[in-house]
Amino acid sequence: MQTLRTIVPIVVAIVLVVYMLNQCRKPRGWLGRFFLWEMGGRHSDLTDWGLSHVAIERHHTILDVGCGGGKTVSKLALLATAGKVCGVDYSAASVALSRRTNRHGLSNGRVEIHHASVSQLPFSESTFDLVTAVETHYYWPDLVADIREILRVLKPEGKLILIAEAYKQGRFHQPTGLAMRLLRASYLTVNEHRDLLVTAGYADVEIFEDRRKGWICVIGRKSDK
Repeated sequence: MQTLRTIVPIVVAIVLVVYMLNQCRKPRGWLGRFFLWEMGGRHSDLTDWGLSHVAIERHHTILDVGCGGGKTVSKLALLATAGKVCGVDYSAASVALSRRTNRHGLSNGRVEIHHASVSQLPFSESTFDLVTAVETHYYWPDLVADIREILRVLKPEGKLILIAEAYKQGRFHQPTGLAMRLLRASYLTVNEHRDLLVTAGYADVEIFEDRRKGWICVIGRKSDK
């Protein structure tokens, strides 16, 4: 009986941790909405740092994959003032919140938010000048195939930028590694990120790190050949 009283709280704690982590992966319900709000604020500085490594022109057409609560879409719309910004997310809760966050851009036609997966983007080939993905690529079902799907919708000379605060051998890799295993998420080193984009067909891959904060930014270009 004593053993049972010891084991049950541990099992319950593990179940709760896995449930909370999966809310990060695919938010749903009221708790998912809370996570979206919290992550949008927490990732704002990370997003600004990552975006500082690419040139965003006012006429650009941009896609944010895994748009979450829509904060990155809003940032991009303020930069591409004469362009268009689209967001996609496979979480219905994320899509609903992102649409509320960007209701002004939606009303004037400068923003679109779609319920879709990175594995099958609802866009024609060579549509976007830039594709962003903030704190999301760990969860994609087939990283190489999904990165190639993004390559399909990029214009020649267009760029993909992956921005994240977790990567193997980064500052917080030990505690983060455990969470990634529980989530069955991809957890890559700097060199594995580089190999991923090269394998998927990208050129001129660049990687930036802020080792003090544990941040990484990976950029690849679609060749015009």
